[in-house]
Amino acid sequence: MKRLLILAAPLAVGLAACSQNAQNETADAANAIAADTEATTRNAVSDVDAATDRAFGSAERHIDNAGDHLDNAAAHADDRLDRAGDAISNGADRAADATGNALERAGRSLKN
Repeated sequence: MKRLLILAAPLAVGLAACSQNAQNETADAANAIAADTEATTRNAVSDVDAATDRAFGSAERHIDNAGDHLDNAAAHADDRLDRAGDAISNGADRAADATGNALERAGRSLKN
């Protein structure tokens, strides 16, 4: 315990002996460190915000592109379904015409 007091006494005397100028310079240095820390933190937050904005922008573009691809696929599917429906309709019309022609021929055959 005595050793601690012997070591602490010169430190206390040394701190008390610091001139006002030394104390002011220490305070100025502490303020400069605080300002640097604040600026660094502000820059880090700004960098994170910018990176987040870029990431969200990229994600938004990818989602928009995916939506465009889905729209195009749906349009192509719609066109193909229309053509398939037209082909079925045309085939049904040809079958009906062929059936009608066959019935007319059969009717004429029976008549003769």
